[in-house]
Amino acid sequence: MNKFKIVPISKEYAKRVKLTLKDDFGHAVIENIATGAGPCRVSLKPFVKGVDKRMLLTHSPFQIDNAFNQPGPIFIHSEDVDEYADVYRFPPEIKANKKSFPLTLIGYDERQQMVSTTLVGDADVDDLIGEIFDQQANVAYLHARNAQACCFICKIERV
Repeated sequence: MNKFKIVPISKEYAKRVKLTLKDDFGHAVIENIATGAGPCRVSLKPFVKGVDKRMLLTHSPFQIDNAFNQPGPIFIHSEDVDEYADVYRFPPEIKANKKSFPLTLIGYDERQQMVSTTLVGDADVDDLIGEIFDQQANVAYLHARNAQACCFICKIERV
């Protein structure tokens, strides 16, 4: 039984950013060749350093304007890519590369208040997500973030 669903940045959102070359904060989007692994927040696949073109923008993954909005930098692929589709498991290329993608899972309640934080470390992220949802009824959803850079990777919803 599936306990969670991965929610990437939508293709529609990425398309709007690419057409306007502005993010939701009015900042100009910066395009460059990848100098790091990323990942793309639409496909949730790592970038190929020195090859892939990516766009840098400011993004807030929240609906409610409050202290926990945490807007910050994210990358999307400059080319059109499909949204991550294997939504009932954490993206395997991110999961497998703990050095490039050290993860933290931040839990929020329905009012978008932070209620938990969990460093993934050497744990299996899929198992850990299930455990959080099983043991913490007040967690409505999670955000996966890079534990070093603190940048948003994806939203994880209960199923």
